[in-house]
Amino acid sequence: MKRTIYIANKPLDEAKRLWRQALIENGFFAQSPVESVKVDDCLGRLTAAPVYALTSSPSYNAAAMDGIAVHFEDLAGASDTAPVRLQKGRYQPVNTGNALPPGFNAVVMIEDVHQLSETEVELAMPATPWQHVRTIGEDIVATELILPEGHRIRPIDQGAMLAAGVTEIMVKRNPKAVVIPTGGELIQPGEPAKPGLIVEFNSRILAGSLREWGADAHRANPVADDPQSLRQVILAATRENDIVILNAGASAGTKDFTAMVLADLGRIMVHGVAIKPGKPVILAIVNNTPVIGLPGYPVSALLTLRLFVREMIAGFLGMEDPAPRIIEATMSRPLHSSMGVDQFVRVTLGNVGGTLMATPSGKGAGAVMSLVRADGILTIPAGSEGVGAGEKVAIELVRPKVEVDSTLVFIGSHDNILDLIANRLHRKRPIIRISSAHVGSMGGIMAIRRNEAHLAGCHLLDEETGEYNISFIKRFLPALPLRLINLCYRQQGLIVQKNNPKNIKSFADISENGLLFINRQAGAGTRLLTDKILRETGIAPDRIRGYAHEEYTHMSVAAAVASGAVDTGMGILAAAKALDLDFIPVAEERYDLIIPEQFIGDPKMMALLELMESNEAFHQEILALGGYDLRDCGKIMYRQ
Repeated sequence: MKRTIYIANKPLDEAKRLWRQALIENGFFAQSPVESVKVDDCLGRLTAAPVYALTSSPSYNAAAMDGIAVHFEDLAGASDTAPVRLQKGRYQPVNTGNALPPGFNAVVMIEDVHQLSETEVELAMPATPWQHVRTIGEDIVATELILPEGHRIRPIDQGAMLAAGVTEIMVKRNPKAVVIPTGGELIQPGEPAKPGLIVEFNSRILAGSLREWGADAHRANPVADDPQSLRQVILAATRENDIVILNAGASAGTKDFTAMVLADLGRIMVHGVAIKPGKPVILAIVNNTPVIGLPGYPVSALLTLRLFVREMIAGFLGMEDPAPRIIEATMSRPLHSSMGVDQFVRVTLGNVGGTLMATPSGKGAGAVMSLVRADGILTIPAGSEGVGAGEKVAIELVRPKVEVDSTLVFIGSHDNILDLIANRLHRKRPIIRISSAHVGSMGGIMAIRRNEAHLAGCHLLDEETGEYNISFIKRFLPALPLRLINLCYRQQGLIVQKNNPKNIKSFADISENGLLFINRQAGAGTRLLTDKILRETGIAPDRIRGYAHEEYTHMSVAAAVASGAVDTGMGILAAAKALDLDFIPVAEERYDLIIPEQFIGDPKMMALLELMESNEAFHQEILALGGYDLRDCGKIMYRQ
């Protein structure tokens, strides 16, 4: 089968212009269909016409207080010195909401009524006309405008309409959309995973996003990579939906047939946009229905959906696409970008010392967790080569600002305890979030030096003194007031496959048997420990296969071993235990937190320190992970 190639990688603005023009020519925005729904079922919908009151509310003169209904004229001269007595008949008991008896025109609160007998009361103050009475139409008058056209209905709006006698209204019909995953390798969540099979979760992300933006979206069953099957499914989908989304098959692989089929069935307006991620997006019209072919990677798929479909839904409903929430932040590190491509970078945000810092949350179009962790999206325009560290940038928020403000920024060495801390703090009210970037111990120290983080995790051993972290702090953070607080002691060692089939006991075994190793990145404490052991045993790094292959977390090392991609790697016992792997102990190390003094009094930091020092349940959670000793947890190991 001949490979599909991109028609052209059009600039984003041009692609959007061509797409909007095609949608207009095919009447997509002119449809605005409407439907009748019950008020009870209209929450979140858009009114298709103005809504007017059918009846007044209240529809009768109603008592606004518990008390007695009176003729206000009877109390004209009432006072403390000359109280007025009324016989039953000249007053009538009423409760809140009761219809005012005919002829009566005021209500006296029960607290102001002196009951002389069952048939006589005494009142010591005058009443005003319609005192404590909700008159007819006080809230809503029949024929009054309740809601204008194009209004998104809220719970309070439903109540107002029902109070005014309106039980059914005309609303704009939400566009019907279908998400069709493609690929014979897809399996459903819960099915046994095997090499080459992929759990199909993209359609859940995409359909859920479409619903958030106002579409009536559903998921279809996956379609195999077969032109005839694709043809039948696409034709059926265009007859039944306003928007058709195809996920995967848009690129240039040997099984990517989407572009070929769409070109045969209709007209492709755009195939390939100069954006990163998301380049191979397809924008086509089939049977006057827009069909969007998205890349297969989840990040690419969602970002291109946001770029090309969200405003379609708003336009279909006759609404403007909501303006993005933009906030200014400072880049924590330099970020390079390819010229000629609009790049969209997921970032985490945190207010550090009064400056809102933005840090990339992850790389790769398949890294779905980079979107889970992201607080915002940085757009690097096509004419830019990137942004520099310390540069002010505009960030589109994808998370409420209040959550960003509640974030502690952690940068440094990875440890599984951080997930436990994040979960515990997130349970607090108000919520405290942990934004973590795993860049190794030296990366954490440098982040503290640049004022990019509230705290950093560190486990750097000084071979001369045998002390952890302190000499590095004195060298790189000499003038910064800070505290070095212990989190734990932990077991470091070689992570190997279950039952240690290669019989690995030391680095000598790895070197002599040509086994495949996976390393940690330069600057990581685990990397320094690895290099120390190699020097002490006289093994040159180039005798370790895979020494140059780096990962950034203990769990990534463990995952590589578990998958069989490598034979072993250095990591902590907790990571090996988490993936049911075996572990060869090498050393116990001390893992500390570096916290600048300026952040110690922050309530978020105080909550973290209290959790470390005194929460026994939290300590038990840590110990259950395996390989930890908490003998100094929360203790200040050094202060400057």
